[in-house]
Amino acid sequence: MDRVSALDEPLKKTLGPATAKVMAEQLDLHTVGDLLHHYPRRYEERGQLTTLADLPLDEDVTVVAQVADSRILTFNHGRGQRLEITLTDGSGRLQLVFFGRGIHKPHKELPPGSRGMFAGKVSVFNRRLQLAHPTYVPLGREGGESVEDTASAVDGFAGKLIPIYPACKGLESWKITKAVDAVLPRAAEAADPLPPALREGRGFVPLPEALYKVHRPETKADIEDARQRLKWDEAFVLQVALARRRYADAQLPAVARRPVADGVLDAFDAKLPFTLTDGQRKVTAEIFADLATEHPMHRLLQGEVGSGKTLVALRAMLTVVDAGGQAAMLAPTEVLAQQHHRSVTEMMGELAQGGMLGGAEHGTKVVLLTGSMGAAARRQALLDLVTGEAGIVIGTHALIEDKVRFHDLGLVVVDEQHRFGVEQRDALRSKGKQPPHLLVMTATPIPRTVAMTVFGDLETSVLDQLPAGRSPIASHVVPAQDKPHFLARAWERVREEVGKGHQAYVVCPRIGDDDDDAGKNGKSGGGKSGGEKSGSGKGKQRSAPGKDAEDAEKRPPLAVVEVAEQLTRGPLAGLRIEVLHGRMQPDDKDAVMRRFAAGEVDVLVATTVIEVGVNVPNATAMVIMDADRFGVSQLHQLRGRVGRGSAPGLCLLVTDMPEASPARARLGAVAATLDGFELSRIDLEQRREGDVLGQAQSGARSSLRMLAVIEDEEVIAAAREEAVAVVARDPELAGSPELRTALDALLDTEREQYLDKG
Repeated sequence: MDRVSALDEPLKKTLGPATAKVMAEQLDLHTVGDLLHHYPRRYEERGQLTTLADLPLDEDVTVVAQVADSRILTFNHGRGQRLEITLTDGSGRLQLVFFGRGIHKPHKELPPGSRGMFAGKVSVFNRRLQLAHPTYVPLGREGGESVEDTASAVDGFAGKLIPIYPACKGLESWKITKAVDAVLPRAAEAADPLPPALREGRGFVPLPEALYKVHRPETKADIEDARQRLKWDEAFVLQVALARRRYADAQLPAVARRPVADGVLDAFDAKLPFTLTDGQRKVTAEIFADLATEHPMHRLLQGEVGSGKTLVALRAMLTVVDAGGQAAMLAPTEVLAQQHHRSVTEMMGELAQGGMLGGAEHGTKVVLLTGSMGAAARRQALLDLVTGEAGIVIGTHALIEDKVRFHDLGLVVVDEQHRFGVEQRDALRSKGKQPPHLLVMTATPIPRTVAMTVFGDLETSVLDQLPAGRSPIASHVVPAQDKPHFLARAWERVREEVGKGHQAYVVCPRIGDDDDDAGKNGKSGGGKSGGEKSGSGKGKQRSAPGKDAEDAEKRPPLAVVEVAEQLTRGPLAGLRIEVLHGRMQPDDKDAVMRRFAAGEVDVLVATTVIEVGVNVPNATAMVIMDADRFGVSQLHQLRGRVGRGSAPGLCLLVTDMPEASPARARLGAVAATLDGFELSRIDLEQRREGDVLGQAQSGARSSLRMLAVIEDEEVIAAAREEAVAVVARDPELAGSPELRTALDALLDTEREQYLDKG
């Protein structure tokens, strides 16, 4: 939950304007409730009180001892300083060490003869036991305080679990601790969103107790109690929101679109040169069943790269056309819209020329609508839509414009939905006389828990079977820095593929024709994108390779324009090489893609503009430069552009990162498996949960502070089950006012927009 309404008091009232301002700007915390839901990231353990004679190595300890001596030493030719303090408690000796600017405070507070309580992890240096930068509490001089005072100080210090909070510049964890102390009494006012029967049935502690235990635990069991409860709150409130969305959708009216015998779909199926896979038949049956109902379909179709999603979507669109409606497919880029239009018209043949000379009797018109079309073509496309002449339209966000009118919009297909804002999808859906059916497609495999959490308002279909005739893709990491001859061999392999009559892609993270485009095309997968001018640091085949991971990250990402030029002059001289990137004119992009598809280009050097939807079966090889700059799922998407025909595919992941680096481990994982679901798991484990929830798409803060969508599958599944039951019994939640309050807090304006995919 983001906040609980009873705790909506602004932080500036409790903490003062200066602290509240930093919390708001740096941590997005505005109310008492926000701060109470800003949970510790981890807990430091202070060991139980130990005598110096019994210190265990590599364990956290707390000792009470007297300072025997204290001295400041210099090192590194006088440029560095360290403070060494020797402690004794009569049973043994222990050295404390502090470095840098941190030496002055303890040097002043711990003079020889003073006593203190010290906590830290015991290590050995020069055969002496030491604590480096320990936490401490001065206790004054021997005899300066009573036994009771010392015992009280020890009780308040030793063996404690110290919360460490996600902090920011100007607001360290210990300052957040003090702020939480100021608001913690208000936790008693937190309204409990879980219905009492559910909470008691699952043995959860009440919410105020959970909040207190998560911030100020006495034991590890306290932390576990709090975590289990707070995870459940997050999962349950989110699943209730999604269950209510599904329930509301089920009440909406829609026109049932049932298959018609001897229509355009039957004619299309009769001319298919292959049989559908079992997976395609199963998913099609699910979609057709949804289309036949009188409330709108809301279905997510996820499938591996190349699993035949477009064919499934096209058959759904033809069913709607047969039933008298129109279908619209929304694509995120002009290149992809043009590619879809080309592949759909090629698959349909004369069936895509309904009403035209040479068109089939059962055909329909398939039109393209993009922002860069000429005025005459655009006018004709708009006319075909409003009259119903065009049964299918494929386009970009240009479809959403006010002037676009449909005769009877029955189905909206959204491709690569994560690239669209919610408003764009809704604007297209609002163009139907009644809510049209919705099919959302993604080639990014989504683990079950993420589908339940992020797309929980959509029914899910999975295509995990590749069509017959698809070839395997061999993937290899090319460590260009460690083994330059591997890179030379990579270019030889490209030449060999072209020599066999095939084609290749070379993908780069940057365009390189300007100094401000660094990183726009490559979504960082761990490397930094850099932002220097494209001309800086050229090498013969690579741009200024670094001597280690740091150098590799510091240099600018490799750029399409430069790499194409280097390949043309160097290792791929004599081959037909062209470039493709997002800053080219739409007509130029389309012309390049047409030439590549026609086999008139041997090597296409491109940005990630080719990531989705591009289908050239003759392309068998892909070299991804600076592969460490891309995310795992993105690499998998890119790799899916090859191996689309009968010849085996080859994907080479080129990197400068050293063997022991996390980036190399990530690339190794991509090379080791073609299982997109396994890779998406790896990808999600390396990213923040907020990213999983698509913050970029909604601008909203993640409501998941404690729940991990990958690890907490059982919690999410159980919460979904309970949420469905609660909403079925009481759709308006009239009998659960606290749950309504929590839901209202979750579904503030931004979150509502995010969840409102349907």
